Amino acid sequence: MAKKFPRIEQVHREFIQRQKMFFNATAAHGARVNVSPRDVASFRVLSSNQVAYLDLTGSGNETAAHLRADGRLTILFCSFERAPMILRLYGRGRVVSRRSREYSELLNRYFANVEPVGTRQLVVLDVDLVQESCGYGVPRYLFLGERPTLTRWAEAKTPEQIEQYRRDVNTCSLDGLPTGLLEDDNP
Repeated sequence: MAKKFPRIEQVHREFIQRQKMFFNATAAHGARVNVSPRDVASFRVLSSNQVAYLDLTGSGNETAAHLRADGRLTILFCSFERAPMILRLYGRGRVVSRRSREYSELLNRYFANVEPVGTRQLVVLDVDLVQESCGYGVPRYLFLGERPTLTRWAEAKTPEQIEQYRRDVNTCSLDGLPTGLLEDDNP
């Protein structure tokens, strides 16, 4: 039932655009596996073998720590409302710092220079395998709307308060791996 592709095809782009959310999964040697849900509004297909998403400040930063330590990243989309399908994007990921020129260029080119409040970094995936599978076991759900809670949280803080929160909570993974968030490694 599964089909493999060396790149993101047009039918995959269209499927991605119809979804409301995706999941990212990372792991590093000796660390816990991390799976996180994300809002697809922050996701962009940059080319047939590269995607990116704006990563908002959250209660942890496992993705950044794992990408720094290992680099493996899988992104999963699954249809909850329409015809069943699961789409996985496999490859090597990396974090692009908000303080970097690359971040500014990607934000301008692919996100119309619009940075949601609370954005902490950009995650880029170089895709080396695309897999689609049936998704027959995925239940159907109705989308009721976006949750404004994270945006409200960020809007209620000053930029300095958000930066302090990141210093306090987002600089190491659950297993003590550094995230590199505060390093100025991509000026």
